[in-house]
Amino acid sequence: MNKIMLLGRLTKDVEVKKFSTDGEREGLLVGRYTLAVNRPYKRKGEQEADFINIVTFGKAAEFAEKYFKKGQQVAIAGRLQIKQFDGEDGKRQYFTEVVVEEQHFAEGKRID
Repeated sequence: MNKIMLLGRLTKDVEVKKFSTDGEREGLLVGRYTLAVNRPYKRKGEQEADFINIVTFGKAAEFAEKYFKKGQQVAIAGRLQIKQFDGEDGKRQYFTEVVVEEQHFAEGKRID
Protein backbone atom coordinates (compact mmCIF):
# COMPACT_ATOMS: atom_id res chain seq x y z
CA MET A 1 0.00 0.00 0.00
CA ASN A 2 1.33 3.45 -0.91
CA LYS A 3 -0.63 6.10 1.04
CA ILE A 4 0.66 9.40 2.43
CA MET A 5 -1.28 11.88 4.60
CA LEU A 6 0.19 15.31 5.32
CA LEU A 7 -0.82 18.46 7.15
CA GLY A 8 1.30 21.51 6.48
CA ARG A 9 1.62 25.08 5.24
CA LEU A 10 2.32 26.15 1.67
CA THR A 11 5.76 27.71 1.30
CA LYS A 12 4.67 29.68 -1.80
CA ASP A 13 1.70 29.99 -4.14
CA VAL A 14 0.84 27.00 -6.34
CA GLU A 15 2.48 26.94 -9.79
CA VAL A 16 0.40 25.46 -12.62
CA LYS A 17 1.64 24.60 -16.11
CA LYS A 18 0.41 22.55 -19.05
CA PHE A 19 2.22 19.46 -20.25
CA SER A 20 3.81 20.47 -23.53
CA THR A 21 5.12 17.11 -24.71
CA ASP A 22 3.39 15.04 -27.37
CA GLY A 23 1.29 12.15 -26.17
CA GLU A 24 -1.80 11.49 -24.14
CA ARG A 25 -0.88 14.00 -21.40
CA GLU A 26 -0.39 16.95 -23.76
CA GLY A 27 -2.40 19.91 -22.51
CA LEU A 28 -3.00 18.35 -19.06
CA LEU A 29 -2.56 20.82 -16.21
CA VAL A 30 0.03 19.99 -13.58
CA GLY A 31 0.23 21.93 -10.32
CA ARG A 32 3.22 21.95 -8.00
CA TYR A 33 3.65 23.26 -4.49
CA THR A 34 5.73 22.60 -1.39
CA LEU A 35 4.34 21.88 2.06
CA ALA A 36 6.26 22.68 5.21
CA VAL A 37 5.29 19.89 7.60
CA ASN A 38 6.32 20.33 11.23
CA ARG A 39 8.17 17.51 12.91
CA PRO A 40 6.67 16.25 16.19
CA TYR A 41 9.55 17.65 18.27
CA LYS A 42 11.57 20.82 18.72
CA ARG A 43 15.34 21.13 18.74
CA LYS A 44 16.81 23.80 21.01
CA GLY A 45 13.34 25.33 21.30
CA GLU A 46 12.99 25.71 17.51
CA GLN A 47 10.33 23.88 15.52
CA GLU A 48 11.81 21.83 12.69
CA ALA A 49 9.98 21.07 9.47
CA ASP A 50 10.30 18.91 6.39
CA PHE A 51 9.67 20.53 3.01
CA ILE A 52 7.75 18.10 0.83
CA ASN A 53 7.18 18.46 -2.91
CA ILE A 54 3.55 18.03 -3.95
CA VAL A 55 2.16 17.49 -7.47
CA THR A 56 -1.48 17.53 -8.59
CA PHE A 57 -3.16 17.20 -11.98
CA GLY A 58 -6.17 18.44 -13.95
CA LYS A 59 -9.06 20.03 -12.07
CA ALA A 60 -7.30 19.46 -8.75
CA ALA A 61 -4.40 21.59 -10.04
CA GLU A 62 -6.83 24.34 -11.07
CA PHE A 63 -8.48 24.22 -7.64
CA ALA A 64 -5.15 24.44 -5.82
CA GLU A 65 -4.01 27.38 -7.95
CA LYS A 66 -7.26 29.26 -7.36
CA TYR A 67 -7.78 28.67 -3.64
CA PHE A 68 -4.47 27.72 -1.99
CA LYS A 69 -2.14 30.59 -1.05
CA LYS A 70 1.28 30.89 0.55
CA GLY A 71 1.17 30.30 4.32
CA GLN A 72 -2.19 28.53 4.24
CA GLN A 73 -2.55 25.24 6.09
CA VAL A 74 -3.80 22.36 3.95
CA ALA A 75 -4.24 18.61 4.34
CA ILE A 76 -3.49 16.20 1.54
CA ALA A 77 -3.70 12.48 0.94
CA GLY A 78 -1.83 10.86 -1.89
CA ARG A 79 0.92 8.49 -2.89
CA LEU A 80 4.69 8.73 -2.77
CA GLN A 81 6.45 8.81 -6.14
CA ILE A 82 10.19 8.62 -6.69
CA LYS A 83 11.61 9.63 -10.07
CA GLN A 84 15.12 8.84 -11.17
CA PHE A 85 17.24 10.23 -13.96
CA ASP A 86 20.87 10.56 -14.94
CA GLY A 87 22.32 13.99 -14.11
CA GLU A 88 24.68 15.98 -16.32
CA ASP A 89 27.59 14.43 -14.44
CA GLY A 90 26.30 10.94 -15.32
CA LYS A 91 25.33 10.13 -11.73
CA ARG A 92 21.89 8.76 -10.90
CA GLN A 93 19.63 11.45 -9.37
CA TYR A 94 16.42 10.90 -7.39
CA PHE A 95 13.45 13.21 -6.95
CA THR A 96 10.71 12.46 -4.42
CA GLU A 97 7.21 13.95 -4.51
CA VAL A 98 3.70 13.20 -3.30
CA VAL A 99 1.01 12.83 -5.97
CA VAL A 100 -2.28 14.24 -4.65
CA GLU A 101 -5.40 12.10 -4.50
CA GLU A 102 -7.27 14.45 -2.10
CA GLN A 103 -6.55 17.99 -0.91
CA HIS A 104 -8.48 20.00 1.66
CA PHE A 105 -8.46 23.28 3.57
CA ALA A 106 -7.20 22.66 7.11
CA GLU A 107 -7.92 25.89 8.94
CA GLY A 108 -10.85 28.22 9.41
CA LYS A 109 -11.37 31.42 7.49
CA ARG A 110 -9.29 34.31 8.82
CA ILE A 111 -11.15 37.28 10.18
CA ASP A 112 -9.20 40.53 9.99
